[in-house]
Order: sequence, then C-alpha cells, then structure tokens
Amino acid sequence: MYETLHLLNQRRSIRSFEQRPIEAEQLRLLKEATLRAPSAGNMILYSIIEVHDPAKKEQLAEICDNQMMITKAPLVWVFLADMQKWVNYFKESGAVDHAMQQKDIPFRKPGLGDLHLCMQDAIVAAQNAVVAAQALGLGSCYIGDVIERFEDLRQLLDLKQYTIPACMLIFGYPKGKQQATKLTPRCPASSVFMLDTYAEPHLPDMERAYQEHEQDRRRMQGLPYDNTGTLADYYYLRKHTSTFMQEMNRSVQVMFESWCDG
Repeated sequence: MYETLHLLNQRRSIRSFEQRPIEAEQLRLLKEATLRAPSAGNMILYSIIEVHDPAKKEQLAEICDNQMMITKAPLVWVFLADMQKWVNYFKESGAVDHAMQQKDIPFRKPGLGDLHLCMQDAIVAAQNAVVAAQALGLGSCYIGDVIERFEDLRQLLDLKQYTIPACMLIFGYPKGKQQATKLTPRCPASSVFMLDTYAEPHLPDMERAYQEHEQDRRRMQGLPYDNTGTLADYYYLRKHTSTFMQEMNRSVQVMFESWCDG
C-alpha cells in the first residue's frame, strides 16, 4: 500500500555507478513509466535525447562544469522543452493554412507561455523517470548545469529554435552501498505549505526551516568563515554569487531570446 511513498521518501541522488549497462527490459520499463507522466493537453511537449556517443558525453561533462561522472554514467538523458515538433506538425500538415483559409487565423509563433508549458512537461516527465528508476533499483541524479553554455549545447545536440534544455538525468546501478547512507534533510512541511495566500518568510521562519540542514553542515565543518557562518552564508557564497550561477543566468537569457526571436 505504501510502496510508492517509501520509494519517494528513500530516494537520493546517486553520482557513482557500476560500470555495466542497463538491461534492455529495465530500460524499456523506465521509458514506459517516463511517458506516463502528466502532459499539457496530452501533447507531450518534450523530447529526450539519449546520449550514447562517448565523445558527446565528454563534451556534456565539460559543458556542465566538468562533472566527469557524466562520462561514466551508463545512461544519460537530456530532457528538452520541445515545441519545434508541433510547429513543424502544424505547418507540414496544413493546419496553419487551413486555419488561415477557413477561419482567418494567422500563424502564432510560440511564446513564453508555450515555453512554460513545455518546461513543465519535460520536468514532470523527468521526475517520473527518477521515481521509476528508484523502483527498478537504478540510481539517478539531476544535472542542473545543462542549462549553462547554451550555445555550446545547442551546437552539440543540433537543437532548433523551439527546443531548449529543461534538465538532464544520469542513471545507473549504484556503486557500493550508497542507497543506505543518510538522507539529506528537508524542510518541515509547515515551512513550505501556506494556507490561502502567500506568507512571506523572514529570518525566524527561514532559521526554523533550515535548522536541521545547518546543524548537519556545522557538524561536517562545512560552513564558511571557519564554520562560524550560517547556511545563508553558505548558499550566498556557494550558489547565489557563484560564477556558474552567473553563467546560468546569461545562458538562460540567450535560450529565451532564441525561443522568442530566433
């Protein structure tokens, strides 16, 4: 009865895999579960590039801040927000011409609303894949850095105007006993769920929300300023002001401009 909840609650990111391929039946089941994800209007506004080419995996790793675990992962999926296939379908099927001739409706270029829906579809599908992988005994890890250096990624994967990366997942059989290690703490439900309206969090709320997380980092001597800093200090330095976050913001701006303006 609670098997799915157990899978969700025990899942963690795995970055080190056994060097053996995923069996064909396991891969079939993983793809089948991924495709059962909810989709806006059942249009499946995403595509997934399965990267096998070792040279391309190396380039992907280099683009994604030199995360060499990508090169060693048995399975690499790049999830794309993909409206290009529908633009092609509308034009090549005659739907655009029919609408203009019979309804006087001109062609509408995809906008940011379309992009938002495509991103939702892609990421919901990715999370289905993560849960399915866990059920199949596979480890997985999201690679957020796939949205950096968009120009290089576009060239590497031959992306068209209305295809942009939403996320990337790597999969494989976990090496050793990684699944048994301590889970990363999460915020309590009371700090995330809000009733009827947005309740803006301030310092006391955030301290309560991330208390366990901060204590964990302090025990590991993992906070800045000789471990006297806070979790806010850690994320401000490690994430918010980082060079990779600057590159992500630059790259995403190029993505969105490319989508809207070509």
